[in-house]
Amino acid sequence: MLKYSSFDIVFQEVPDEVTLALNITRCPNHCRGCHSPWLWEDIGTPLDESVLSQIIENYRGEITCVCFMGGDISPRRVEDLSKQVRAQFPELKTAWYSGRDVLPEEINAESFNYIKLGRYCETLGGLRSRTTNQRMYKIQDDGTMLDITTVFYGS
Repeated sequence: MLKYSSFDIVFQEVPDEVTLALNITRCPNHCRGCHSPWLWEDIGTPLDESVLSQIIENYRGEITCVCFMGGDISPRRVEDLSKQVRAQFPELKTAWYSGRDVLPEEINAESFNYIKLGRYCETLGGLRSRTTNQRMYKIQDDGTMLDITTVFYGS
């Protein structure tokens, strides 16, 4: 079961999108220097289809994307929720911020519009760092993952 501790409307996590970001708990990665270590804990509210739909309905017309921030404890569940969003709210895009270094074999990239992969490594920095190990991908119509990480670098 996925749980979330909070959500917010954000503007920087997914390029050119007004994003509803859901902070998923029980993160198994425990990255050193993590900016959200409380998300390692088994806390929060269960995130099911009904709860997710209600949250989205509250912001419908104001958001363009739904992003699952974490969920590595249950990638298949994240994928299922993304599929639900795309079916129920076809105007919205979906994204997944995963701390895994590679997309799990059982996950179909086409279930998302964007996927961020990579553990946070303190010495390499996050997506804004030119030395980051993390990668943001835009999923193309043919299912290929186009690396768009450089959009975070700025000038």
